[in-house]
Amino acid sequence: MKKLFFMLCLSASTFSTMLFAQQTPINFIEQSVYNVQTGFLGVYVSNETRLGNKFALRTEIGLDAGFSINTEGSEWGLIPMINLEPRYYYNIGKRAGKGRNISGNAANFVTISTRFNPDFMVFSTNDSETASTLFFIPKWGIRRNIGKSNFNYEAGIGIGYYVMLGDNKKYFYDQEGVGVDLHLRIGYTF
Repeated sequence: MKKLFFMLCLSASTFSTMLFAQQTPINFIEQSVYNVQTGFLGVYVSNETRLGNKFALRTEIGLDAGFSINTEGSEWGLIPMINLEPRYYYNIGKRAGKGRNISGNAANFVTISTRFNPDFMVFSTNDSETASTLFFIPKWGIRRNIGKSNFNYEAGIGIGYYVMLGDNKKYFYDQEGVGVDLHLRIGYTF
């Protein structure tokens, strides 16, 4: 009888411990990811820092390239950019469950890109005037690894709002409006 009572108490305590124990969350997002990327119009260096199981904060600096053709000829330029975007990798757990490669946060994401292009250092063919511009663009994107290497590709698209800042904005017809962001990049993760 004592053995039966002891076994029942042991079973009850084990069951209650299992029932109320906290589960350790699985972190699919890497703690910190450094990346160098290039695309059709620019070169960029970024860091992603984990904020949660599916959230990361991406900080990025780079040079955006641009070109224009008008009645006076053509010109090109490089404009520095600073970008800050909290990313939500909504299918990273599903990809991990299927055994897919998620290193370097390789998954689909949604984000709100906050990008600033300052006008203090512009490299162009005709010393073109430009204005500092601030962009707020909700985006959807995808990042995948190329094989089992550290190389990856990333694509994203979004439509949002931009506003020009500073004294140079008077030279432009549209000082605020709808901004479109489309990026196609290939990169290397460290």
